[in-house]
Amino acid sequence: MEPAQPADRVPADRTPPDGQPPVDVPSGPGGEPAATDPTPPPPLKSGKSERSPKDMAISLLVLLVPIALLLAFYRGFLGGDEPTTVDPAPAIEQARSANVFPVSQPEGLGSDWSTVSARYQTVEGGANLRLGYLTPEGRGVQLLQSNVPAERLLPAELTSQGQPQGPTELGGRTWQLYTARGNQQALVLLEPTRTVIVIGDARDNELRELAGSLR
Repeated sequence: MEPAQPADRVPADRTPPDGQPPVDVPSGPGGEPAATDPTPPPPLKSGKSERSPKDMAISLLVLLVPIALLLAFYRGFLGGDEPTTVDPAPAIEQARSANVFPVSQPEGLGSDWSTVSARYQTVEGGANLRLGYLTPEGRGVQLLQSNVPAERLLPAELTSQGQPQGPTELGGRTWQLYTARGNQQALVLLEPTRTVIVIGDARDNELRELAGSLR
């Protein structure tokens, strides 16, 4: 006869499901299944590493050095800081060939004056010759010669802010000083067959130098 079993004990059923091999379940001293190890697995280490300020500074330096070298090359070898200059001769020759108004051009300006634009074009009511300059102080000045009637030309070029400020003598000619748009000012020469305007945000002495150099 088998020894008696406690009334409240249910024998462990080790019979595997149909078609499966028997499973050997480890048992404790009393024949009961052994308890599993309650120790949790060690936490996974994060893949993100802490970077020190020194490491970040080195990384930033590595990025900035190539940029600085490219900028130095652009300025030193490609002339990045120099203005793009043009030859005004073709536009001046075109205006003279049209023979619709007398054409003057600056003479005796220093090499620190740069011609940055030059264009002759016919417009409604006449024709315009525009020459753009960069002054020694890096300011922009435009020389306009036109046979468009002054009553139409001046409001269009000086806007409604253009107001006469009085006459001034330059190169043996009487010019009129005008205010213009924004912080610009202008010198205007009124002649029977043309109007000459020197306008820009340059200082008064540079405007006068350009106007006085016209021949």
